[in-house]
Amino acid sequence: MNIGTAPAARAPLTDVLAVLSRHLQRIKAAPGVMILTQTMPITMLLFFGYVFGSALAMPGRDYRAFLVPGLLAATAANGIMVGMFQSSQDCQRGVMDRFRTLPMSRAAVPFGQTAADLLTTAVGMVPLILVGLAAGWRIEGGPLAALGGFGLLLLLRFATSWLGCWLGLLIRNEEAAGQLGSATFVLPLLSSAYIPTDNLPGWLRTVAEWNPISAMASATRELFGNASPAADAAWPVAHPVAGTIIWSLALLAVFVPLTVRRHARGGE
Repeated sequence: MNIGTAPAARAPLTDVLAVLSRHLQRIKAAPGVMILTQTMPITMLLFFGYVFGSALAMPGRDYRAFLVPGLLAATAANGIMVGMFQSSQDCQRGVMDRFRTLPMSRAAVPFGQTAADLLTTAVGMVPLILVGLAAGWRIEGGPLAALGGFGLLLLLRFATSWLGCWLGLLIRNEEAAGQLGSATFVLPLLSSAYIPTDNLPGWLRTVAEWNPISAMASATRELFGNASPAADAAWPVAHPVAGTIIWSLALLAVFVPLTVRRHARGGE
């Protein structure tokens, strides 16, 4: 698709679809980043679930049933790394400057990028879910609750991809974004994605429970019927569905306008 031939009267939705198509073609041509980000949770499931599973066993609970929703939550948060890498790569290679010279909506580029990431994430979660089912995890709640859980995962992924897109426009350097993106691996470790927060030191437990990934992990466990929220936890974990929605909407409210404005202004 040749975006450069777009007429000046194009509708914003047409621009978004054009950019979305460009990103899907980009992933098809160079699928390495997507493969890496989608296979990492499966590797973590096999590593933590089988290598460390016995050491991390919890009385009365199956650890792999606890782990799979946490890995899905970590996948949702991984939009930061992917969005940051893609935006910084386009900035460094001059693609963003080219977009700004075209008669198209300034919001279309980030919206198209984040929409493409949402679609690929929805597809990319399927292998993790299948491996999780093979490992013994089950969705024990009702179908509507389960659909709500997957909807929340995609909502948080959409929000974190906007944060990543803004960071990429800010950094504008592919190598720096790759290094910073690797640091985001720590975020799930400081949450309840992989381990319960009950036995953490007081200050660390507070940090972990106010981590949006903890709210997302607790929400998926609740909606999939794998565990109930901890009543004595911080508010986002004690009310994880509401907490995840609030975190996601807050991220979108802050970073959608910041990202659109940053793209429109270029390197200013």
